[in-house]
Order: sequence, then structure tokens, then C-alpha cells
Amino acid sequence: MGEAIKMGENSLATQKVSKLILKYTIPAIISNLVAALYNIVDQIFIGQGVGMLGNAATNVAFPLSTICTSILLLIGVGSASNFNLNLGAGNKEKAAHFVGTGITLLTISGILMGILVLIFSEPLMKLFGATEQVLPLALTYIRITAIGFPFLIFSSGASQLIRADGSPTYSMLCVLSGAIINMILDPIFIFGFNMGMAGAAWATIIGQFVSFILVVRYLTKFKTFHITKEQLRPMFKYVRAIASIGAAACLSHLAMALVQIVMNNTLTYYGGLSEYGKDIPLASVGVISKVNIVLMAFTLGIAQGCQPIFGFNYGAKNYGRVKEVLKTALVVVTIITVIAFICFQVFPRQIIRIFGQGNETYFKFAEKYFRVFMFMTFINGIIPFAAHFFTSIGKAKRGVFLSLTRQTVFLLPLIIIFPIFMGIDGVMYAGPIADFAAAIIGAIVIYREIKNMSQTESNLLLGKLNAEVKRGA
Repeated sequence: MGEAIKMGENSLATQKVSKLILKYTIPAIISNLVAALYNIVDQIFIGQGVGMLGNAATNVAFPLSTICTSILLLIGVGSASNFNLNLGAGNKEKAAHFVGTGITLLTISGILMGILVLIFSEPLMKLFGATEQVLPLALTYIRITAIGFPFLIFSSGASQLIRADGSPTYSMLCVLSGAIINMILDPIFIFGFNMGMAGAAWATIIGQFVSFILVVRYLTKFKTFHITKEQLRPMFKYVRAIASIGAAACLSHLAMALVQIVMNNTLTYYGGLSEYGKDIPLASVGVISKVNIVLMAFTLGIAQGCQPIFGFNYGAKNYGRVKEVLKTALVVVTIITVIAFICFQVFPRQIIRIFGQGNETYFKFAEKYFRVFMFMTFINGIIPFAAHFFTSIGKAKRGVFLSLTRQTVFLLPLIIIFPIFMGIDGVMYAGPIADFAAAIIGAIVIYREIKNMSQTESNLLLGKLNAEVKRGA
């Protein structure tokens, strides 16, 4: 059981790296893009149907979606990574328990999250920065979408397990089907039935429920093994291992939610002292954060798609292949972020107009914020990719450290300190400075890990040669 699986038994260890990356990352990217569409499509139709205040309302509610994502990644990434690491090392029984424990944890956490948000919706929206005009719209939206949180957390979290089981395309289709339904129902509910914010929320829930049904269908026919009731019973040692590995992705999104909350309150306070007022900055940042989700869908999709490849080969001590995948994926991530940087700098107003109309003051602020805050986009893929990489190979502490550098170590203090001296413009300049500092740290940590793997690989090869010499003697 403890011996590593032979290389010839799994395509993760034998297939050409470029083909393998495409096979796993394209469905993962599409899944992330589709997941982003739940928020983006709502934002577009709400912006067109409700207006600027509707955009501000979804921005205020957005930290709750981020918190849901942190939960599902904690469990989904943690269980999927442990599954692949143990499968690569030949521990199939332990791998099965990680899958079962992950399914149970996703079910419980989704239900609890939905209940808590329904109970505390109004104080949460006020805490997240809702103004008097925005609060009623935000409450309408979040009190309905909270009903769908159990479906969202379970389906998106379990899709990580489906991908790890060698079915990246089905994982993608689970999320894609729900998003398509959401896109169809949004205009029908918002404009056709004149339901406004409530229509967008109900469309989202219906789409999430369809994804949930498809995920459950797959789990009943899991490829690697049949999931039993015994495996669904959570045991502390498996829960702890899942939390340890999934902590990096979870803390990254929790930090993101915290930054969103602090930023919303900072924008409303300093916006009220400026020519823009409270609502324009809140609406502008809501739009730009949704655009950033699209970029993150690519970088995180590549990182998540590579997770089974990293985990299996690292568990099997095939370090040369791990390095090859890492270097290839980083090149692809960089190309994508450079293209995004050009689009953000050249076409900010055109992108913002997609999310609805506003007065010239609104576009003036949004365009300036877009260009300045997102100025370091071309290196923004390093930190999320690096954090997922270390999580995939079982080095959770490094993953957690990298996840927190950009959001909490740099960005959070800067968006509090800079506006004291620069007013609302201070929030804009905090972004690129935090991005640059975090990227430098990420690059250093990755470089050191590559060197360590090379040294370990050399030691293993030397050990094999010495063993062969002794046998020959």
C-alpha cells in the first residue's frame, strides 16, 4: 500500500506535459470562468436593469460569495490534493477516505453558511459598507441567494474532486450547465417579469441547483472507487489533513473578503469627502472587481488544473516532471496576464460600459481607478499560482504564507494608511504597490523550491547509482 504507483499506470506520470496541461487546465479555466459568470452576468443585467445602485448592492453582497468560495476551496482543494497525493503514493484506502470526508464537510458547511447569512443578513450588509440607498437592494439580493449557498458550496467544492478523479471535462460541464441556465433566466426574470434584484438572485439559485444535481450524479459513480457510507463518516485525522492542505486557498479568499469589506467602508467614507460621493466609488469598484474575477479565472484555472499533475508526480517522487509542468504553466500564466494588462490600460471605459450606464463623474472615477489599481496586472498571476502549487505538493504552510502576502501583509494596511494622506486616491495606489511586493516574494519562493527539487532529484539518482554499484559488487 505504501509504495508509489508505477509510472506507467497513470497518464499523469506518462502523458506529454503540454497535452496534459491542456487536458486539465482548459476545463478548469472554463469552470472558473463559468463560476465567475454567476456574478458577472448578474452584475451586467442588474447594471442595465436596476442601474448604478444595483451594481453597488452586488458589490456590498460580494464578500459573502468570496467567503463561500473560501469554504469550498478549503474543503475541495484540501480533499482533492490529499486524494491525489495518496493515490500517487499508492495509499488508495486513505485516498478514498479523503473523498468521503470532503463530501460530508461540504454538505454541512453549505447548510450552516446559508442559515447564518439568512439570520444576520442586515447587520452583515451594513458591516460590508452598504449606504442607505444601497441597503434595501443588497438585502433583497442576499436574502434570496443565501438559500442557494448549500448548492453553491457543494457543487463547486465537489467539482474539485471530480477533476482529481480524472474527469476535468465533466467537472467543467457541471458548472457550465448552471451558468447557462442563470444567463437565460436573468433577462427573463429581471426584464420580462420585472423582478429586478430578486430576479437575478432566483436565476442564480436555479442554476446552482442544476449544477448540484449533476455533481451528485457523478459522485454516485466515482471512477477510482465506489464511495461507501463508512468513508463519508468524517474522522479527525482526515479533517485536519484537509484543513491543512486547503488552508492556503481558503485564507487567500478570506483575506480577499476582508480586504473587500475594509475597501468598501474606506471608499464610502473618503468618497463622501470627495466630489464623487459615497455610491459612485462603491459601484465602480464593484464592476472592476468582477472584471478581475475573469482574469483570476484563468490564473486559478491553470493552477487548479495542474493540481492533480503536481500532486500525483510529487507523491510519486517524479520531481523532474513536476518542474517541467511548473515552468510551462508559469509561462502560460504570464502570457495571459500581460494580455489582460494591455486590455485594462487601453479599453477601461469600454469594459466598464458593459456593466451599465452612469454619469460622466462615474465613468471618470471608474476609468482612473481601473488603470491605476490594476497597473501590475501583468505579474498578478504569480501569487495565486504559487500558493496553489505549494498546496498541491503538500507544503501547506508555504501556500498559506503566499496566499496572505498580497491581501493582508501589503494591501490591507495600505488601503487604510494611504487614504489618510491621499484621500480616496490612496486606495487606487495601494493596489499596484501590494501586487509588486507580493509578486517578488512569490518568485523567490518558487525559485528556491525548484532548486530544492533539483537537489532532491540528484540525491535520489545518486542513491540509486550507489545501490546498483553495491549490487554489482
